[in-house]
Amino acid sequence: MHIFSELSQLVFPTRCYGCNILGLEICTNCRREWIPHYYKTHTASLNVHSALTYTSTASSIILASKENGIQGADDLLVAAVIHVLNKARLDQGYFTLVPVPSSRQSQRRRGRSFIVDLTKTISQNTGIRFNDCLEVSRRVSDQSGLTRVERITNMRGAFSLKSGAILRGDAILIDDVVTTGATLEEAAR
Repeated sequence: MHIFSELSQLVFPTRCYGCNILGLEICTNCRREWIPHYYKTHTASLNVHSALTYTSTASSIILASKENGIQGADDLLVAAVIHVLNKARLDQGYFTLVPVPSSRQSQRRRGRSFIVDLTKTISQNTGIRFNDCLEVSRRVSDQSGLTRVERITNMRGAFSLKSGAILRGDAILIDDVVTTGATLEEAAR
């Protein structure tokens, strides 16, 4: 197997998920930017816990996972979220991980439900229960370029609970990027 892996590098060489240079899955320069920390902030009524600031490296790694389904990029994101869950000290209480869903169109294009898949893996690695209880209930516009008010309007009423879904305990919403918090606020609603 090791020989096959080395030969495959000749045909399909490894590139850094952050900057795309040949070599390691994450090069030394990108690794310096990809160091999960623990950030806590608020959006309206929600506490937001995050691992990274949104840099070009973070963007590239998220896109490598989200749009290309690269397992190594998935692993980096899962480790970052687990780091935040550990730092948030969630040892007291009854928590459930709830992925913020993407549209069916996005799921078809990607061949998977990106956040749902990552959240399942996080649940398996932490023992925190998982509930895929939200669904996109109406079409929304692309959020990039929208102001906070436009994002809130765009997301209003976009999610609903799946038929028969029951959520017990406090929900920990899992999403890839938080800009204004409009998506998280709608998911929490």
